[in-house]
Amino acid sequence: MKIPASSRPITRGRLIRRTAATVAAAAVAISLAACSAGGSGSSSSAITAWSTTADKPNIQPSIATWNKAHPDQKITDSYFGTNDFKDKIRTAINSPQAPTLVYNWGGGTLKSYVKAGLVKDLSSDLKSDASFTDKIVPSIADTGKVNGKTYAIPASSTAPVVLYMNKDVLQKAGISEAPATWDDLLKDVKKLRAAGVAPISLGGQSKWPYLMYIEYLVDRIGGPAPFQAILDNKPNAWSDHAVIQATTMIQQLIKAGGFADGFASVSADTNADLALMVTGRAGFLLQGTWAYSGISSIDPNFVKSGKLEVAPFPAVSGGKGDPEDIAGNPSVYWSVSSKASAAQTKAALQYVTKSVWNDSYVNTMIGQGQIPPVTGVSSKLKGDFAKQAEQMITDAPHFQQSWDLALSPAASTEFWTQLDLLFNQSETPKEFSDHMNTTIGK
Repeated sequence: MKIPASSRPITRGRLIRRTAATVAAAAVAISLAACSAGGSGSSSSAITAWSTTADKPNIQPSIATWNKAHPDQKITDSYFGTNDFKDKIRTAINSPQAPTLVYNWGGGTLKSYVKAGLVKDLSSDLKSDASFTDKIVPSIADTGKVNGKTYAIPASSTAPVVLYMNKDVLQKAGISEAPATWDDLLKDVKKLRAAGVAPISLGGQSKWPYLMYIEYLVDRIGGPAPFQAILDNKPNAWSDHAVIQATTMIQQLIKAGGFADGFASVSADTNADLALMVTGRAGFLLQGTWAYSGISSIDPNFVKSGKLEVAPFPAVSGGKGDPEDIAGNPSVYWSVSSKASAAQTKAALQYVTKSVWNDSYVNTMIGQGQIPPVTGVSSKLKGDFAKQAEQMITDAPHFQQSWDLALSPAASTEFWTQLDLLFNQSETPKEFSDHMNTTIGK
């Protein structure tokens, strides 16, 4: 899920849609990795870490503190723009230049690393360190696991997608509370249309906001199982009833006038979707918690005056999904390169378990308005918004990683194409599923 430029510091970074060329290059790199002998790893004790500039404000101070305390185990850290990072890591991951600490987003990329033997299984190393593992929110730690084994450890803030509301707009339309169910939302759409305002703001020009609707609806209808079947490459998994019903409901919402007129031309990358809600031209907005800073920058008094309210995505009547499930960006992660020597691995793990998510790291993140994916931080968070979001994270039985990250690179690229066609009503729900079924196993 791509994030607006103004909100990058509190998100997974400037994750953008992958082009066909990028996917092709990634496929070649992973294919080469899978076919390689693997190598025995460097005998050097030097430790390297690559990350993105988006997470530099959290990571750099932590590594500097580590280096000061461990002059014989210094970590050399390097930071790149997100796209540059992806290009560099794609080439380096299976070479002698692979960084010891491999920054990644979990999901499909992590699975490809594991399949190719490029990162280490950390399960046994962490098993004896309950003081560290117990502090990580379980649903977020799970995104760093493949087949039940831990290959990646959370390293940044967590950002679920929530329903933002302009209370003034809703009250003027006769709406007194957040929609508890999808049927409630459809009723609110009619009231807002009758009041002469757009019911829901949507940045369709950017396309990535589209996925928030399908991933939440599929979960509310069928729970985590339908999407897990897709990730498990089950034949025709995209034709699951929950997927078909979700895409049908999306098009019904569009036909009911649920989104602002011309939503396909509204940019989320410039915060135009936020502006519609903040300025009173729309009642609702479905966005990640990263949007909070953008909302505050558009109108600092919007939050202070009590106009903003947030709520979970509505339940679907008769659905199997738990209404407390959330979707979004659990975190970014640290993995350890399979080429790392025993000494490098030991030092890297010591850094991650002792310097990441210690009090200093957590406080730095909170000071930047972010939500650390650790338990027991609610009392330290500033403001009702952060505390409410943290409670949603803690209570969530399941945290669905944004689908574009969870899917393989090839499937993700096709997903963007088909989702755009679906929202522009250029294809039917069945056609959407049929096209996506062709990406199973790719």
